[in-house]
Amino acid sequence: MKTDAQLQQDVIAELGFEPSVNASQIGVEVMDGVVTLAGHVGSFVEKWEAERAARRVNGVKALAVEMDVTLPGSSARNDVDIARSAKNVLLWSTYFPQDQIKVMVEGGWITLSGEVQWEYQRVAASAAVRPLMGVVGVSDQIVVKPPHSTKPAKAQIEAALKRRIHSDAQRISVGVDGSDVTLSGTVHSWSERDAACDTAWSAPGVHSVADNLVVAY
Repeated sequence: MKTDAQLQQDVIAELGFEPSVNASQIGVEVMDGVVTLAGHVGSFVEKWEAERAARRVNGVKALAVEMDVTLPGSSARNDVDIARSAKNVLLWSTYFPQDQIKVMVEGGWITLSGEVQWEYQRVAASAAVRPLMGVVGVSDQIVVKPPHSTKPAKAQIEAALKRRIHSDAQRISVGVDGSDVTLSGTVHSWSERDAACDTAWSAPGVHSVADNLVVAY
């Protein structure tokens, strides 16, 4: 088990190792395994990547984000320009039909809404608008609504977990209620937790995934 001081140094090192992040602008504090990131970053995508970098570090129990996005003057855009850019990038994507995703922008913050049939489509929509110039945040309100005739199969999800997570799959319990999936049990890292959730979302017919997994180091 890492001490808070060791964990702090590891998170700082991981931030410094991530090329998309200016680690010198981010402060790291750790208490009882809970990491707090604070400071100012130049774009929303940099903030996102800093959070991902911290999550990758073994021993992180939870993450508190107190960073804010301070756009340089050259990156400032008005809401109309951001909304137009977001709409265009979504229209050019092959992941979903046109006009399936709605875009609203206020103060540089993008809100996405609408319905898609798969989780990967919801994730792709956020990923597409996240790096746009002028964006300070993204609120994902997209609903995953699979075809009514499709129901997720518990055995199918469990088999996929064994393929992707190996021995830790035995520690994960899968519950299926209609189109809703619940994952419970323990995993050894946040990356395994994310992998388990991604696996559940990949099953046909999944409408929601309740993540009750505990990261046990």
